[in-house]
Amino acid sequence: MQFIEMTGVTLDRILVEDELHHEDLNAAGVNPDTIVRVNPQGDIEVRRQAGWDVVGGLLGEFEERVRHETGLDWA
Repeated sequence: MQFIEMTGVTLDRILVEDELHHEDLNAAGVNPDTIVRVNPQGDIEVRRQAGWDVVGGLLGEFEERVRHETGLDWA
């Protein structure tokens, strides 16, 4: 599966009103330095010590927001 990886602070900048909010990220254990990844379906996964946890998802036209904010493409 393909993903784009980023930090928690980058993810927070990508989010829009109908998606997760800053408080939701905090509750999921995402801080500014946390490694997260998003797949082409919009699932948000957080890197934990022994693996990845799905903590939510992006909606709508997120693909361009993710690529623009990170400068990366799906890999």
